[in-house]
Amino acid sequence: MTDLKTKSARTRTRLLTAAGRIFAEKGYQEATIAEICEQAQANIAAVNYHFGDKRNLYLEAWRHAFNDELARYPADGGVSRQASAERRLAGRIESMIRRIADAQSYSFAIVHKEMAQPTRLLADILEKEINPQRLQMFALLRECLGQNASEQQLQYCHASIMGQCFQLLRLKQMQQARPQRAYPSDLSDIDAFAAHVIDFSLAGISAIRSQNLPKRLSV
Repeated sequence: MTDLKTKSARTRTRLLTAAGRIFAEKGYQEATIAEICEQAQANIAAVNYHFGDKRNLYLEAWRHAFNDELARYPADGGVSRQASAERRLAGRIESMIRRIADAQSYSFAIVHKEMAQPTRLLADILEKEINPQRLQMFALLRECLGQNASEQQLQYCHASIMGQCFQLLRLKQMQQARPQRAYPSDLSDIDAFAAHVIDFSLAGISAIRSQNLPKRLSV
């Protein structure tokens, strides 16, 4: 019985991994159960047994990818809670970039496909899994910007950071689609890219914080 359970668990994991990869590449509509089963070396009956249908496989594949990526690259970047807000924010940015850059990471690409071709299937799970991460990022931005920062400044800083990170995803996808083509951005040095995004973001945040400081009256 134990061997059967182990075999069943391995089949489920293979299906989740294959599904994550194919959903990330093709999106929900274009991906097929047949292709997923072929890559996972499983049969359609296994999909029905473990997930019931394509919709549930899609949800569980995203959840599996998301949690697997966080296990490899913790959201806090391994930075201590006692560190400065700037250092903690840097850790979160670096974690995000490394998750996006990893060839075995699929959750961001699935979300990107979902944005381009909405199914609304991921709405609830994204709210449950991603929103806590988003709120923690906003809390850190508030600490870094200071209490005088406006809600608009907070939103713009968050959008700026996410835009830089998602630009990496877009470049990664273009290179995967056309590996022989030369692109202006070199993605081979992820350390350098992460350092740039962190330095650029923190410098911008510092400038905004300085602008928000009360002006001293001249004597």
